Amino acid sequence: MAEWLYEEGIGENRAILVEDGQIIEAEIELPGLRAGTVLDATLRSVAGIAALPEGAEAVVEPLPRVSEGASFRAEIVREAMPEPGRPKPPRLRPVEAPLRPGPTLAERTGQTPAAHGADRFEEAGWSELLEEAATGEIAFEGGALRMSLTPAMTLFDVDGSLAPAALAEAGAAAAARAIRRFGITGSIGIDLPTLPRDRRQAAAAIVDAILPQPFERTVVNGFGFLQIVRRRVRPSIPEILRADPGAAAARALLRRAGRLQGRVAIHAAPRVILQLKARSAWLAELARRTGGEAALFPNPGLAISDGHVQQVQA
Repeated sequence: MAEWLYEEGIGENRAILVEDGQIIEAEIELPGLRAGTVLDATLRSVAGIAALPEGAEAVVEPLPRVSEGASFRAEIVREAMPEPGRPKPPRLRPVEAPLRPGPTLAERTGQTPAAHGADRFEEAGWSELLEEAATGEIAFEGGALRMSLTPAMTLFDVDGSLAPAALAEAGAAAAARAIRRFGITGSIGIDLPTLPRDRRQAAAAIVDAILPQPFERTVVNGFGFLQIVRRRVRPSIPEILRADPGAAAARALLRRAGRLQGRVAIHAAPRVILQLKARSAWLAELARRTGGEAALFPNPGLAISDGHVQQVQA
């Protein structure tokens, strides 16, 4: 039976849905305005631009029935989305409802932080999931996926040594599992091997069997391309990791360090150490959890993802 696990981390919260010892869904929650939040905004422009209470901008659709400069009540229906070069602001819709915060990740999964014991996240493959999400390289039996994030859509390219029909079916299954596991939404493309007409439906049926509704998809076309559209509410794990790789690596190291006791040493690339030094609240929370101060050691020879932590002997 599938089971949700939840962690209240430093700088982020995490949840995974585990079935048969494997992560089938995962989510990272960063601080910020959450979907479902109802707040008062100000209409900045009839082009659909609104100002939020702390000065950030959002897109509002449909337009509220107020003049420019007037306030209105709105609900966040899509959180801010990181995107290289042009982050997408939150999307609002006018509502008549009481002010309220959006549900937290813990509330949506019905979980409380796990007791400090066995690392069930790692047992289920948390670090491997993060590596796949960050690199886009996802292996499956007989082939591999290459995941690419573009402004228009998330693309999965299927490659491998199997016969075309078998590779298409295995690749479609691997892509559907990755879409669910990483929380990928919006427009998604899967580039399968070119298939004869009578073999295309089998690959599409596999996607239907693995990926939970709601979503829409096309048929597999003559070039082996299948498009999926899932409602976009919050950023996916690959989007979060790639928006700020240094901060993501820092949070991953804090997770490992927070499971130790006493003084800890964190060795990481200078870029990651700078992220930690710039966030004193993260280090203060780490010290509260471990009962000791953290020593930071920049190592130019380490890649961003190759940092490590160790307990400092008294």
